[in-house]
Amino acid sequence: MLLDTAAASGTGSVDRLMAELLPSARKLFGMEVAFVSEFHKGRRVFRYVDCQDGAKLITVNGSDPLEESYCQRIVDGRIPELLQDAQCNVEAMKLPVTLALPVGAHLSVPIRFSSGCVYGTFCCFSRQADATLSCRDVATMRFFADIVGKVLEDRQSVEVAKQAVIQHVRELLDQRRYATIFQPIFDIAANRAVGYEALARFQSDPYRPPNEWFDDAARVGLLDELESAMRGDALRYLDSLEKSTYLSLNVTPVAVLAKDFAASFDGHPLNRLVLEITEHDSVDDYDMIAHALAPLRQQGLRLAVDDAGAGYASFRHILKLKPDIIKLDRSLIQQIDTSRDHRALASALVQFSRSVGSQVIAEGVETPEELSALRDLGVQLAQGYLLGKPQAISMTG
Repeated sequence: MLLDTAAASGTGSVDRLMAELLPSARKLFGMEVAFVSEFHKGRRVFRYVDCQDGAKLITVNGSDPLEESYCQRIVDGRIPELLQDAQCNVEAMKLPVTLALPVGAHLSVPIRFSSGCVYGTFCCFSRQADATLSCRDVATMRFFADIVGKVLEDRQSVEVAKQAVIQHVRELLDQRRYATIFQPIFDIAANRAVGYEALARFQSDPYRPPNEWFDDAARVGLLDELESAMRGDALRYLDSLEKSTYLSLNVTPVAVLAKDFAASFDGHPLNRLVLEITEHDSVDDYDMIAHALAPLRQQGLRLAVDDAGAGYASFRHILKLKPDIIKLDRSLIQQIDTSRDHRALASALVQFSRSVGSQVIAEGVETPEELSALRDLGVQLAQGYLLGKPQAISMTG
């Protein structure tokens, strides 16, 4: 989606480009100041500025009335784009700044977006006149302005897309267009549910799967808020589950490190809760995650690592976080009854879990043959459509 281009057109990238482009332009034309202005609400705002050492003539985010600026007059044609000496131009002399600064050589061209709208101007000026400036310099300045315009337009497009996503996620949260369903986790020997995994579902038209909502929330900095809302919704049902069962909640490392994460479990029996770490990438600081979870685990909360066997990241989670539960990914369970490789890897994970004192849960069990193969491997806990589909439950009390 459009937000994926943010890395190339984000604020940081634009700032780096301007930090190189403005000094280059200023030195090329022999000017004291180079700047990019934006026309915003009737004012000219200096968004990017580069000044020759000691010539602090304007500042970033400083502004003045647009109608009192050179920029406006250049865009509407009252002042030419090139002034070798501004004090020889009648229109320029109408502006007090021409004598007050004073302004000598001045070179400025509009920055236009592909729609034709004017963002602002790319300008250079000096307090001394310069008779060597020519139409070739104007052409070069237009080339610079085209580059700046493209980058700024791309950034604006990314920001517009970002704001649209923020609005959609906010509406989802504010209107509570979400619900929690629960998939049972079975003891396959006793044939009874021992736990339930809480799964988020969202109401939208057209329908979008949960992972897309969580991905969008992560891109715009709302992942913690969305996770917190879903976690709170799921916890409301804990008392409605059989007292002998536990509730498993999916969490990302971002959520674990949030300020109010631990407090979100206040009033709930931690010995009936399991947290599933769902991050598919390596975690930057496992010590911080372990430290944040330690007080909760000491009070009975258990930790699970999701998607074991699906990639390298899950193995790092297992080694670094020492979970109580290891969940075998459904990609490993598929064909476990027919694939020697699948069976061998699952067997190795089962043996490993026993050696470190962890339980194993097989996810995505869909056929009797898969279930039989898991029994043969000594797997005791499983979940999947064969055993029970995710469904809503009624709240008691």
